[in-house]
Amino acid sequence: MKITSYYPVIMTDDVAGTAGFYEKHLGFQALFTADWYVHLQMVGNESVNLAILDGSHETIPEIGRGKASGLLLNFEVEDVDAVHDAMVAAGLPVLRSLRDEDFGQRHFITADPNGVLIDVIKPIPPAANFAEAYTDAARPV
Repeated sequence: MKITSYYPVIMTDDVAGTAGFYEKHLGFQALFTADWYVHLQMVGNESVNLAILDGSHETIPEIGRGKASGLLLNFEVEDVDAVHDAMVAAGLPVLRSLRDEDFGQRHFITADPNGVLIDVIKPIPPAANFAEAYTDAARPV
């Protein structure tokens, strides 16, 4: 199997509001918009995509319909402090404060209007006890 694209789809009961959140706060733009589905792409990076779907839409098997839960989306950024400050200024909740983690991340966690957790991350050098867990190709900075 050759995968040509991969992106998460957030099922919600507020398609427009959820899409608007990702456009306003995370730099996405809509490439396709319907009342039941919006396909978003990161401005300036066509490889980063996200879709928003009405969780009650008929295309979803009945057993799978509903709202997203238990989901954490990671967004690696160049300047996590600036993103943190902008999101705090916009009134978004900070569910995990901005911090450096020994495993190699400076990050904070907020949430979208559905309660989907958003972990905004800047890779940093890991502490020695975590450095050996990384392969050479994956070790942060």
